[in-house]
Amino acid sequence: MRAVVRAVVGVLLLPLVLGILLVAPVPVAAGPDGPDGVWPLEPEPDVVRPFEPPPSPFASGHRGVDLAGTPGQAVRAALPGTIGFAGSIGGKPVVTVLHGGRRTTYEPVVASVEPGQVVAADDVIGRLTVTDSHCFPAACLHWGLISGEDYLDPVSLIGAGPVRLLPLWREEPPAVRLAWTPPLERWRPPDVGP
Repeated sequence: MRAVVRAVVGVLLLPLVLGILLVAPVPVAAGPDGPDGVWPLEPEPDVVRPFEPPPSPFASGHRGVDLAGTPGQAVRAALPGTIGFAGSIGGKPVVTVLHGGRRTTYEPVVASVEPGQVVAADDVIGRLTVTDSHCFPAACLHWGLISGEDYLDPVSLIGAGPVRLLPLWREEPPAVRLAWTPPLERWRPPDVGP
């Protein structure tokens, strides 16, 4: 029952919060072109899930990147801006920083800032929590970038190229595998009577 109430409240509050964020004045703005930001986690984190834009506005996709972190790790503003939202959406702790026509989102992050507070790039805005993490039971930061109504790859803010995921469990490429052959010598046809 509690989960249902959370979901309903989240669905009702999300349009209100987004509406406020879209019309709020922003005194600090970052440049619209080129890499001008910093990683929100230090040291530079591994990207555990890349940006996967949806083919249409309401289609499935991954509208941000997931960065490997640790519970309680400091989360930093990627760009200078103004805190637009710091609270809970659908039970998940979220911080949004406004940067002129763009905004960055960070979740699940327990905020240490207040709406309206001006922050510089690299200022701590909260702490990463493991609850509601995309990577549960591990902790990871879902970092998003929105320009107007378009979702963009936030890794572009720090000048990194497209993300290429590599397996974490290997240091060397896998060996060439031979084709599988069935163990025919163990197979016996069933006994069929006359």
